[in-house]
Amino acid sequence: MASQTNAHIHTGKTGESIAARYLLEQGYVILHRNYRYKRAEIDLIAEKDDLLVFIEVKTRSSDKFGYPEEAVNRRKERMLLNAAEVYIHQQKWRKDVRFDIIAITLALPTPLIHHIEDAFH
Repeated sequence: MASQTNAHIHTGKTGESIAARYLLEQGYVILHRNYRYKRAEIDLIAEKDDLLVFIEVKTRSSDKFGYPEEAVNRRKERMLLNAAEVYIHQQKWRKDVRFDIIAITLALPTPLIHHIEDAFH
C-alpha cells in the first residue's frame, strides 16, 4: 500500500513539474506552488497579462482508467474556488481571474499535456 501511495505522489509531483515548465514556456509567471487553505490545495497559481490563473493539475500514468481531467469533480471545484477566494483577498488582487485544468498523461516518449482554460464555466 505504501509503495502505491508513494507512486501516486511521485506521479502527481512529476505532473506538477511538467505543468509548471509548460506554463513558463507559454509566458506565465508561477507565483505559488501547492498553495494550501484548510483542506484545499491549489497546485499552481500563475500570472499572465494581468490575469491571475489558478491551475489544478491532474496526472495519470496512462488513460487506461479515464482521462486525468475527469478526476476534477464538483467537490474539488468548490474547494479550489474557496481557497482561491482567500488567496485573492490576501493578495488584494483586483484584476481578472481564471481557473484552468492541466491534464497530463505520462505517455512515452513525451507526456501528453491538455490545457483546459476557463475550466469551471
